[in-house]
Amino acid sequence: MENHHSLELATFAGGCFWCMVKPFDELPGIASIVSGYTGGHTENPTYDSVGTETTGHYEAVQITFDPEVFPYERLLELYWRQIDPTDAGGQFLDRGSSYRTAIFVHNEGQRKLAEASKREQQASRRFKGKIVTEILPADRFYPAEDEHQAYYKTHPFKYKQYYQGSGRNDYVRKHWNGERERQLLRSRLTEGQYKVTQLMEQEPPYQNEYWDNKREGIYVDVVDGTPLFSSKDQFPSPSGWPAFSKPLEEGFITREGGRSEGKPVTLLRSRLSGAYLGRLLFNGPEPEKLHYSVNSAALRFIPKEDLAGSRKERYASFGED
Repeated sequence: MENHHSLELATFAGGCFWCMVKPFDELPGIASIVSGYTGGHTENPTYDSVGTETTGHYEAVQITFDPEVFPYERLLELYWRQIDPTDAGGQFLDRGSSYRTAIFVHNEGQRKLAEASKREQQASRRFKGKIVTEILPADRFYPAEDEHQAYYKTHPFKYKQYYQGSGRNDYVRKHWNGERERQLLRSRLTEGQYKVTQLMEQEPPYQNEYWDNKREGIYVDVVDGTPLFSSKDQFPSPSGWPAFSKPLEEGFITREGGRSEGKPVTLLRSRLSGAYLGRLLFNGPEPEKLHYSVNSAALRFIPKEDLAGSRKERYASFGED
């Protein structure tokens, strides 16, 4: 589903750039993520020089993305979830001007969306203090040294230690996965949707909305609207839950190990919302034999005719590939 006909740039400063790559990496529509330095007054900054807090640079990430696949608004949503926007002196244990937060906008459209997103976050009262994250014009961006690129992949043990020890992980959990978030979800979801997506309960087979759906359209995450599956990849369910041979975009779904009745199973989650979806089985159609067995309560169906004119119109082709 990737389409790189009109790539754009997005630049975000969110404290230590080691921690700002993984949340965006390997998502559909994300072509590349580069860690680097921007917003300063010296040329060719280095990790050591920026660390002296005399160059004026921010540690930042620059993302090349396809807005048709992953809109800038969704990048902003992900960005806010990684930072403490009320901290003007750095981020978590990292103190100093190079660790300040900022959104560097590349055009007027991005500026308007960033300002609206900032107002929305302030109005949500999720944060006790005033949001101080600045919205600034994009400046010259200098890629960081090779050792700082994709640090979570090249130094996985050090990265996990740092991410946990910095306080970022605890902050993110408190503000985005705490009791307030659970109450908001309870108010938006039905009881069945909440039990499935948040408590990992399994709905009854054959007694759910989409197990035998034959209409053309797509299925999105009931929590946040992420496009997950298409009816063209749905096959007659052998188990009483909606069955798909593949997802719309591989990067929007994560797999994790679990156990059921003492046996290992592969569990499915929506990557961006964390919602539990169902299980991956291996009794599907040839040749891959993949069977994404998904709870109806985790999905919202959008008929083909309702896709026209929407951002999800790119998924509206239901002919032969």
